[in-house]
Amino acid sequence: MTDVAGVYWIIVDTKSIKCLHASKMADPLEQIIRLLRPRAVFSKGISAAGDWAVRYAAFGHPGFCALTQGACLLSIDGEPTILVKEGDFVLLPATPAFTMSSVEALPARRVELGRIPEPGAEVRHGRQDGPAEMRQFGGYFTFESPDAALLVSLLPRVIHIRGLARLTQVVHLVGNEAERGDVGRELILERLVEILLIEALRTVSGNTAQPGLLRGLADDRVVTALRLMHGDVARSWTATDLAREIGMSRSAFFARFSRTVGMTPMDYLLSWRMAVAKSLLRVGKLTLEEIADRIGYASASTFSTAFNRHVGQPPRRFHKTANRPSNT
Repeated sequence: MTDVAGVYWIIVDTKSIKCLHASKMADPLEQIIRLLRPRAVFSKGISAAGDWAVRYAAFGHPGFCALTQGACLLSIDGEPTILVKEGDFVLLPATPAFTMSSVEALPARRVELGRIPEPGAEVRHGRQDGPAEMRQFGGYFTFESPDAALLVSLLPRVIHIRGLARLTQVVHLVGNEAERGDVGRELILERLVEILLIEALRTVSGNTAQPGLLRGLADDRVVTALRLMHGDVARSWTATDLAREIGMSRSAFFARFSRTVGMTPMDYLLSWRMAVAKSLLRVGKLTLEEIADRIGYASASTFSTAFNRHVGQPPRRFHKTANRPSNT
């Protein structure tokens, strides 16, 4: 894993794509996060005292929080209730409906997640006077990638990490920067959110039982196949080729990859190629022939057919739709 303070590649033009292809053992997690293009929206402090409970509707955007004092219960629809303690970090890649409460929970009152408090203002739940018994800092952000839903589907619904001080520090940096109006604020927030995601996802990668990208990154054979596909997306990979590269039989590799990631190797490769194609089409600096060549298609026509089948519209129409003023 590349150090969080190191160099990151952005898929924005032909030069960066060439750099991407130059690495035959690329970092899939880094590439996916860069392609998601996370953007911070807002962050806030939350405190509480006494017995309290708040209910949030499904929000869709990624939400995060770091508990800095006390404890609380987090009940996410469809998941077991979690006891979140001081020093814990929680990331919800798509923020389903959830309830947060004191350990002795009450009937919850509804809260609108998208309501932005005044800069520097802290949200208070439960008893309004006296010292806080629970304190947390968190917020939400968005993914600007047109393929975000597909990529997020490869992540766990809930990521809960205990006692990793670095994550709490990064969350506080996000909050401090969000409250400032200095030059360069948006760029710094983008980088901090990227670091936050990488830290969270690489920490939890070996501990999730849910099939998906994180389990694949924790499997020594599967991650090698992922690195090969990401490192040379233009190559005409087959399951047999990948199996040979990592020293497995085709049937054993196919079963292991599918069981671990939740889709077949060729389905994953197709999804990644289409995600890269969408990114390139949004930028609009390459012809269809050049995009086809970059992602492993022999001609613009075969690429267009595959793109139309996968996305539901031709690449030229996607480019026009993605670059309308209202969508930029």
